Parts: sequence; C-alpha cells; structure tokens
Amino acid sequence: MTAGDVDAVVEIDGTIESLRYLHVEKSGEGLALTWAIQERPLREKLIQPNAFDDERLFGLKQVAGGIDEGFAVVAEHEGTVAASAVAQLDPAAAVMRLVDLRVDYDFRRQGLATALLFQVINEGRSRELRAVSAETSTNNIPAAELLRKCGFELAGLDLQRRSNHDLVKESVTLFWYAALS
Repeated sequence: MTAGDVDAVVEIDGTIESLRYLHVEKSGEGLALTWAIQERPLREKLIQPNAFDDERLFGLKQVAGGIDEGFAVVAEHEGTVAASAVAQLDPAAAVMRLVDLRVDYDFRRQGLATALLFQVINEGRSRELRAVSAETSTNNIPAAELLRKCGFELAGLDLQRRSNHDLVKESVTLFWYAALS
C-alpha cells in the first residue's frame, strides 16, 4: 500500500452484516468479577456501515505514508482495491497492532481477509515480535470468527471504550492476541 491508495481503501464497502452477536454477562463484585460471553441471535439482522473513524483513518495514513512503522497491504482485482490490511508496530510491547482489515462487500467469502491477516501475522514473525493484537466489537461476529480461525485468542474486554452504556447496547470491545512465539 502507498499513500496514493488511501482514498481507495477508505471507499471499500466494509459493511458489517450479522444475525448474531456475542452477549457479555458480568457477575460478582469488586475483584471477584466473572464474565460470561455467549453467542446469541440478534432480534433483527445487523447491517452496519463500517466507516473509518478518526483513529483508524489516522493510523492508515501514518503507516501508508511511511510516517509510522507498520505494515499495510492492499489486494486488487482488475485495477480496483478490493481489500486492505493495516497494522502498526508497537515496539515497546513487541506487538503488531491490527488497525484495520476490510474486504469490499462484492469480494467477500473468497479468502481475501484470511490471506491478508496471515500476511500481517507473517510480518510480525519476520520482525520477531511476540504477538499480533486486534480489537473487535461484540456485534461483529464475522471478525471474531475470522480471528479465531486464524489462531487469535480472546484476551480481554472493555465495557466502556465506546461509551458508559455499552453493556446495555450489547456493544463491548473485545481484545484478541495471536502469540507468535
């Protein structure tokens, strides 16, 4: 990926569609908390645009422009950008942090996301990092399934990353890691 690809990457239709979500249930109090995560059906099909927020767009521009160290790659089909992956290097933690992975709606279910994610993992290995990290929300089951399929393990959650009411809205941030050692 080059800085010239940024506009095409932003135009990728990364709409999230799902009939299920991951329900997070908290029990206990103080330091004796436990969390249960279960896959459940949604009341109605989720169709949510996955537009770039400011943080992901900034990360994309920094890595594609060579300002931040990381890894960015696009997959093209007949001269059109069909998919992309962007990861930033976190040298202090020895981790490659996946900033964004998206496949255009018309090119899904063809293995592009898997191929791009394995390229990110291989880049992390070549840099002798300890892990690749990623974040998803509980309403993005396709992303969670992809990460699990590619060897990522669920490592934690944050109820308040997007607001103070995420548990009620059933949108919790999940943290994933794929150990590279």
